[in-house]
Amino acid sequence: MRVAILSDIHGNSLALDAVLADIAAQGGVEQFWLLGDYVALGPDPAGVLARLEQLSEAIFTRGNTDRYVAHDERPFPLPENISNNRELFTRYVELNSGFAWTKGGVTAVNKLDWLANLPLEHRVILPDGTRFLGVHAAPGTDDGAGFKPGMDAEQMAAQLADCDADLVVVGHTHQRMDAQMGDVRLVNLGSVSNPVGGDLRAKYVILTADKTSHALEPRFVDYDQQAVIDQLENIGHPSATFISQFMRGEM
Repeated sequence: MRVAILSDIHGNSLALDAVLADIAAQGGVEQFWLLGDYVALGPDPAGVLARLEQLSEAIFTRGNTDRYVAHDERPFPLPENISNNRELFTRYVELNSGFAWTKGGVTAVNKLDWLANLPLEHRVILPDGTRFLGVHAAPGTDDGAGFKPGMDAEQMAAQLADCDADLVVVGHTHQRMDAQMGDVRLVNLGSVSNPVGGDLRAKYVILTADKTSHALEPRFVDYDQQAVIDQLENIGHPSATFISQFMRGEM
């Protein structure tokens, strides 16, 4: 078994193209497992969806921003949070406009129902008997604190309680980590797009497994972040200022 596991593409077809090229350069994979946040907060949601549609043997789960787009939900700040706070008001307007723009793009290519009906998680038994769980943020949820380096061990353990898995792979926070938490190995993929923490490369993992063992190889792929910023500006994306901060390593 040879699988590419990706998360947090965020409407960035340039980053996705770089990752798909790297996968091909590594000899390809038999399956793709994708852990959500496909379209929002990026310049090319339709292009990302077109590329994902071409993947053979692909399994998709949802992310929180997929839910926001499909069901008109929104992250913080909400209207009740922005009273007399100019910074929060500006962020609210920008994010709300960006999600509405993305929904229009997804609707135009007839993929809104697909996005709305994605499952929460992917579970499988690897050939060596390892119980694998892939989910966007944490077992049982596509949202919340998720997992990131430096997090309180008790908080992470609480999120993994009763996960019924030996290997849990997540995204969501855009920060890579690989930790053994009791009997559970926890791996955060990082993100294909909108990097956090200074390393601007697209990140994903190749999983190989046979009847005796399995291994996870983290991959780091360069792409042109300035080209993404240019795309955002050329199309007049409502959240261009916010998204560009990720592309410049400012988040």
